[in-house]
Amino acid sequence: MACFVAGTTAPGLLIGSHAPSRELAVGKRPHWRQQRASMASIRMDSGADGDGSSTTDLRTRSKELIGDKEGTELWRKRTAARAMLRAVDFTDEDFDKPLVSVACTFTNATPCNAHMYELGVALEEGVVAAGGKAFMYGTPVISDGETMGTSGMRYSLVSRDLIADSIETMHEGYLADGMLTLGGCDKSIPGALMPILRHNAFGVMLYGGSILPGQLDGEDLTVVSSFEAIGARAAGKIDDARLADVEKNSCPGSGSCGGMFTANTMSSIIETMGLSVPYSAAHTAVDRSNKLSEDKREDCYRSAKALFTCMQRGIRARDIATREAFENGIVVMMALGGSTNAVLHLLAMAHEAEVDLTIDDFNVIADRVPLLGDFKPFGRYVMADLEKRGGIPAVLKYLLSKGLIHGDCMTVTGKTVAENVKDAPDLEFGDDAEGVLRPFENPLAPAGSHVLILHGNLAPEGAVIKLSGKEVEKHRGPARVFDSEEQALDAILAGKIVPNDVVVIRYEGPRGGPGMREMLSPSAAIMGAGLGKSVALITDGRFSGGSHGIMVGHVCPEAAVGGPIGLLKEGDIVVLEPGARKISVELSDEELEARRAKWSMPEKEKLRGTLKKYAAVVSSASFGAVTH
Repeated sequence: MACFVAGTTAPGLLIGSHAPSRELAVGKRPHWRQQRASMASIRMDSGADGDGSSTTDLRTRSKELIGDKEGTELWRKRTAARAMLRAVDFTDEDFDKPLVSVACTFTNATPCNAHMYELGVALEEGVVAAGGKAFMYGTPVISDGETMGTSGMRYSLVSRDLIADSIETMHEGYLADGMLTLGGCDKSIPGALMPILRHNAFGVMLYGGSILPGQLDGEDLTVVSSFEAIGARAAGKIDDARLADVEKNSCPGSGSCGGMFTANTMSSIIETMGLSVPYSAAHTAVDRSNKLSEDKREDCYRSAKALFTCMQRGIRARDIATREAFENGIVVMMALGGSTNAVLHLLAMAHEAEVDLTIDDFNVIADRVPLLGDFKPFGRYVMADLEKRGGIPAVLKYLLSKGLIHGDCMTVTGKTVAENVKDAPDLEFGDDAEGVLRPFENPLAPAGSHVLILHGNLAPEGAVIKLSGKEVEKHRGPARVFDSEEQALDAILAGKIVPNDVVVIRYEGPRGGPGMREMLSPSAAIMGAGLGKSVALITDGRFSGGSHGIMVGHVCPEAAVGGPIGLLKEGDIVVLEPGARKISVELSDEELEARRAKWSMPEKEKLRGTLKKYAAVVSSASFGAVTH
């Protein structure tokens, strides 16, 4: 499998101090920001006529809804549709413009998406400036961080596909010509992209932006700081006052979780793949006064401009989302230390794009890419720190110089990856162990030391481990078996888990949960109790991008379909060997078969509605937990 292209080291690559440049230190806008499009440039550049109009009729689909041209038979047939559209401010002129659907994943229930309506309005303004007519609509949004550890978390992964289906329904139902979609909280990001890929649409996805770090006693905080503080309090390491201080200072305003958790991982991947505009992944959502950031507002205008570039040039989603683009995304995920959830979402995205990508392809790429990013949850920095250093384009420029990126992949700008990053700033590296990013010559960890796929008699279809540079040659210990997340968390907080244990949480897979909940609460409790280096946790559920420690998720087949993890008993010896890409239980094939013959699915509460539908159709996590 050809995964990489040859490259040479770029001349003039700066290897010096990791401190921000003087431009940043004195508060000036870096030169690469000054180059971005504004509303005025969109108005001047979008169409061949220079006034936001286009000499090409871009109404490839909306004619069926609105009519083609006054006086024709089709125009007369669509009279009633236009009558209704006039009631929502469509004018005579609007009927001659391409129709753009704007998926606004807004809710004021979570900081990740609380600013989305403002972004949706800015996207509409960008569409108008580019010569189109937009309509906006909402989707469901479930906050992982808020529902973590509750039954509500069952709806999190479900919401990814529900968001995708909702966007598809609105875009296809109204026969829009192009689509702009917004994503913030974890599942809304792949959910916002999947329908674009599914229908090979003209579309651009925009990330709502990262939250600024919280601050307490000179330390940067994220929401994961709150989760780990719970474990620290249970272990008696902090008191209630400190716990309350962490709670009140972790999340200062709107935006998605600040570390290299799932949201920032996916936004980085999607920008790398060329499906969102350059620099947008690292831009913070708001400023310290919680006002929409200037950069993020400009991202909206640039996204609208990019959409019209794609429509005018006939660049559809699958022209961009090629096999090579997916490989680029995985490279960046590995280099930056991204979330294990990226495995699940990339497989689902590839399914939508009809690209041949399997779970084992991640190991092939992992073996070539060292860990360079020192980001939370395992490191020290947050996405806002990468923004100051040139964002994803600077990372891509460096990786391209090392021959790890396919530079000829097309993007929504109408340019290739290599063309987009040509003028990006050169990354600067420190001479010591400091710095947001480390050079290839001195990485945080060598290739094959971050996210890996394991196989063995405990996971015949695969499982996912996140090492993040930890040297775990082998972990062998007794299984501590729990049939739900709640049972495991109670045991951890009660001090019943001891060094060398292997905590097993099962019946939490896509079907068994249903919904494949994230195990951030128990994993954070293990870390907070000081057991992160001595206790392993394995599950057929998922882990938050904020999880770290010795964590193995996505164990397939899951317990609910008779997978080996459902056959484990208390005290069985479980062995993890990341170097050998192996996860196993010390039981003979005969013993496993004997247990399987006696196995039956434990009784769970009766499913209704959304969860019942989901459990009936969802695939294995090894195929992305897709629903069609």
